[in-house]
Amino acid sequence: MAEEQPATPETAEEEPIKQRKNGLYAGVSDELAESMKSGWADTELRDLRPVEQAEHTARRRAALSARFPGERLVIPAGNLRTRSNDTEYAFRASVEYAYLTGDQAEDGVLVLEPAADGHRETIYLLPRSDRENGEFWLDGQGELWVGRRHSLAESEALYGIPAADVRELAEKLRAATGPVRVVRGHDAGIEAALTDKVTAERDEELRVFLSEARLVKDDFEVGELQKAVDSTVRGFEDVVKVLDRAEATSERYIEGTFFLRARVEGNDVGYGTIAAAGPHACTLHWVRNDGPVRSGDLLLLDAGVETHSLYTADVTRTLPVGGTYSELQKKIYDAVYEAQEAGIAAVRPGAKYRDFHDAAQRVLAEKLVEWGLAEGPVERVLELGLQRRWTLHGTGHMLGLDVHDCAVARTETYVDGTLEPGMVLTVEPGLYFQADDLTVPAEYRGIGVRIEDDILVTEDGNRNLSAGLPRRSDEVEAWMAALKG
Repeated sequence: MAEEQPATPETAEEEPIKQRKNGLYAGVSDELAESMKSGWADTELRDLRPVEQAEHTARRRAALSARFPGERLVIPAGNLRTRSNDTEYAFRASVEYAYLTGDQAEDGVLVLEPAADGHRETIYLLPRSDRENGEFWLDGQGELWVGRRHSLAESEALYGIPAADVRELAEKLRAATGPVRVVRGHDAGIEAALTDKVTAERDEELRVFLSEARLVKDDFEVGELQKAVDSTVRGFEDVVKVLDRAEATSERYIEGTFFLRARVEGNDVGYGTIAAAGPHACTLHWVRNDGPVRSGDLLLLDAGVETHSLYTADVTRTLPVGGTYSELQKKIYDAVYEAQEAGIAAVRPGAKYRDFHDAAQRVLAEKLVEWGLAEGPVERVLELGLQRRWTLHGTGHMLGLDVHDCAVARTETYVDGTLEPGMVLTVEPGLYFQADDLTVPAEYRGIGVRIEDDILVTEDGNRNLSAGLPRRSDEVEAWMAALKG
């Protein structure tokens, strides 16, 4: 990558642009500085249409305003984070900010200021790079280095919110009076400006409200999740087609293959891809992906494409690398499939959130007792949680802008709550027999199976958003055979 060459100031105090210690140019001549100020075409974007979710984000902000009348609400997008020296991690706006604005720009802050009729909304953003002081070509985050930002006028047109310069916000917040709440953990500068005005308890109430607001998805969100799932299905197909190349290399080939689909059709992967072959399938979040891929073993692929609007799929299939399950692999796989079927059948409006988990766990406990791995009766196993030695995790979670969405919602509205139409959750039972588990026969050891689908609660039951991927063992084998030609 090109090395940034900033100007050299007379003193550090006089020059606002960040300096590189070992740049090759000693400075910028007055003549060059003047040259760079002029001769540029007008690139302002006019006649922009609002982003697709603008009507939804407006409704969400209205609900937020109604919940906290008379209070100033501050929701930051977050800042860039350093990866190494002067390179940064790819930026991803905070979920709360993206949910309420549709914007994804670093350093952005949404502020709702109390007004007589509710709140006055402002989205504070960095304006276009300054050409007068040379920021656009001298600063590491200038336009010629990292690309063009939207102007404030463009942002107003896109997001339907009055826009202002975020560089003025901290001073405004320091001078603010009255009750204030901020979503913490994203912008240290904004939090510092509010340090004597906020409390952790009140800020947590704001965060919890925004988490619970996402429990029921609107039509736009359901559409984005379906889009994410559809791309994910194609990513799984891509992987099956190149399993021979993965055998010649490693799990990294699988990870890279899926990543290509995620970047071509979406924004990114929604989380670190789990490409776990052989005994690695027993490690729940295996993301090193540096192990061998061998015919005869199983591949547990847990992956999801994230859309450009940041909604992610979360799908898992456990595939026979060679195309056919062994007798024991099929027995274990079919047990997990049966458990998932029971779990999905329990997803419907009015059901308790826990019902799908309990239904799936009961099937797995029955199988473990039947196989002689757990001492029955089944009710005893479930009461004592003995099946968890081999099932390990919960059977699902909410899905949306976060892969584990709505995570800070109150327990009574989430885990102890009731399913409603518009909720989207995963159903993902698994069985994992660790390679060093001496309580099971040797032939079981190193086999891990998980099947995961993304389920929308509908008015009359549920819809499997990821039904485009086969689940039954014989269908998986036929699907793989067809893809391999």
